[in-house]
Amino acid sequence: MDVSIIIPAYNRLWCLPRAINSCLNANCSTEIIVVDDGSTDGTWEWLEKQDNIIKIKQANQGQTYAINNGIAIASGKYIRFLDSDDFLIEGIIDKQFIAAEQNNADLVYSGVDVYVENTTEIIKSPEINAPWNDFLTIQLGNSYGSHFLGMLFKTELVKKVPRRPDFAFREDRMFLLEYGLLEPKIVHVPGCAGYWVKHTDQMQANYRGLKAQVTNWQHLNIYKKILSHLQLSGKLTQNRKNAACDVLWPLAHWVALNHITEANEIVNWIYELNPHFKIPQKGILGSLYRKMGFKNTERLLGLRRKLLAK
Repeated sequence: MDVSIIIPAYNRLWCLPRAINSCLNANCSTEIIVVDDGSTDGTWEWLEKQDNIIKIKQANQGQTYAINNGIAIASGKYIRFLDSDDFLIEGIIDKQFIAAEQNNADLVYSGVDVYVENTTEIIKSPEINAPWNDFLTIQLGNSYGSHFLGMLFKTELVKKVPRRPDFAFREDRMFLLEYGLLEPKIVHVPGCAGYWVKHTDQMQANYRGLKAQVTNWQHLNIYKKILSHLQLSGKLTQNRKNAACDVLWPLAHWVALNHITEANEIVNWIYELNPHFKIPQKGILGSLYRKMGFKNTERLLGLRRKLLAK
């Protein structure tokens, strides 16, 4: 088998057939593995009627467990991950497979555009600045680094870094960073690989309250783990530190909404990583951060939010 395509699904019968159809008709040998994570909308009943896919049914445990169950039975030389609400461009499976084989690559990447479900509008993403000289620097930072649905991974390496349930809200970022620690050989295939579909039922769009706080905590701890690993291995370059700071600064702001002391610790860490870090905000807000400091500015912003809420 050349390529295994793993699609986790939970109550997405409205879009799952589209995702599956986008994986058909490849010239290379493919297997489509759909893992039903305890759906209650008729997904499993529909899957049972399909004879062109491999089907797994599990009790509702979450997407990460579903993906890992798919990985466990994947027989392809390469793996690609596809969320049930997203879909691929025709021909991309073959293009990326050929590129992987010709270059003996561990990772092939292409662009990903946005598809707005309720209007069918397509929003083009920025052009990828290829080739990537340092995969980890790209993934640590805020610059456009494609999306895992636009990537083809070597199965041998994927099985060394299974998806992490302990980082369930940010496990895609954790997976890409841990995959990057393996120093994969990468190759770029120009163009769009598929569409990240924007709709009202997306998991990330519904993070609120405690779930948002847990998400921030997981995001922070991903960076602590990855940067610590790089530090111990002597591979924490200044470029990687700078890229991480670009993510840690806005993360500190979101953490400050509920835990200002911990947020200030993140800011102190930023300046340890990059003593020359420049606050990205312009105008009055940027001036406040520079003159009053992070903690005092966040307290002022918190007071303003309370007054506006009255």
